[in-house]
Amino acid sequence: MVKFVECTNCHTTLQLPHGAQSIRCAVCCAVTSGTTGPRRTRLLSYMNNYFPMSVGRTPLAAGQTIQAPSAFGRKRALIIGITYKKTKNELKGCINDANCMKYLLVNRFKFPQDSVLMLTEEERDPYRIPTKHNIRMAMHWLMQGVQSGDSLVFHYSGHGLQQRNYTFDEIDGYDETLCPLDFKTQGMIVDDELNATIVRPLPRGAKLHAIIDACHSGTMLDLPFFCRMDRTGRYAWEDHHPLTGAWKGTSGGEVISFSGCDDHQKSADTDSLSKVTSTGAMTFSFIQAIERGHGITYGSILNAIRSFIRSSDSDLGSNIVTSLLTMLITRGSDGFGMRQEPQLTANEPFDVYTRKFSL
Repeated sequence: MVKFVECTNCHTTLQLPHGAQSIRCAVCCAVTSGTTGPRRTRLLSYMNNYFPMSVGRTPLAAGQTIQAPSAFGRKRALIIGITYKKTKNELKGCINDANCMKYLLVNRFKFPQDSVLMLTEEERDPYRIPTKHNIRMAMHWLMQGVQSGDSLVFHYSGHGLQQRNYTFDEIDGYDETLCPLDFKTQGMIVDDELNATIVRPLPRGAKLHAIIDACHSGTMLDLPFFCRMDRTGRYAWEDHHPLTGAWKGTSGGEVISFSGCDDHQKSADTDSLSKVTSTGAMTFSFIQAIERGHGITYGSILNAIRSFIRSSDSDLGSNIVTSLLTMLITRGSDGFGMRQEPQLTANEPFDVYTRKFSL
């Protein structure tokens, strides 16, 4: 049984532990009662719109809890692509990224069509426009009823920023943030909230893979272990547990995140990789790594992604056009050499060259 409440201070959606009467917000530390109120009623309305029809839901009334689906070993994905059209922050390739990622998950990894939630500006459903509120609700949809054996994917292609951290739980003194479509008026989504929403609740036996194609995204999920890999492929896990002792791990599940660059770097939106249209360098290179047979282990994927990006100023080695490129709609963009190093983080360290990659 799962129940959600909204923080009375910062309005972050919180998952109330079974039997608990209140919960402390991981973002602002305020304590919220589990009693249903007007905000709870609105939240249930949003959850009804997001929850996949395939799991057999029925409409929920205020005060009811949400039944976890009975299916075991499900696959579910949340894909977000934001281009910020007609603004000075416009990107060209993010919706291409979203479409290609969905194609990959459905056709290569057999994710059911109705278990992949897309948030882009091109969606007609107002609940699927990538506003801050909709992204928050979609993240809770992703975690809804998760149980052992489930495989989740969170993909984001859009702007990422940093802001000063005042809680002393960041090694570099900065929080990383995602920028919703309405971030200028509604604000950004901070890495603390991402961790509290899609990392910490993950139960034992479930796994989540994140692919974050954004600037400053190295530690976007605030995971406690960072794989520091050099250009020869040698690596060591760095311990990024906060000095404050704050818990950034899971509830027993496995979370592994590929990100477009380190926290101090920027990720490119370019046509120099696909040679066809604009894409995010990270998303395109991740998909190419899988398509070209490098998706055996996490180490082989990370090395392949980095190799593709380093080769952006020259021929990538062949003129092969994979099936995924048929998903792209031609939109011109100026190519340029990229200065970004994709990264790997996890809730627990592991051998990246022996752990098999699977979704």
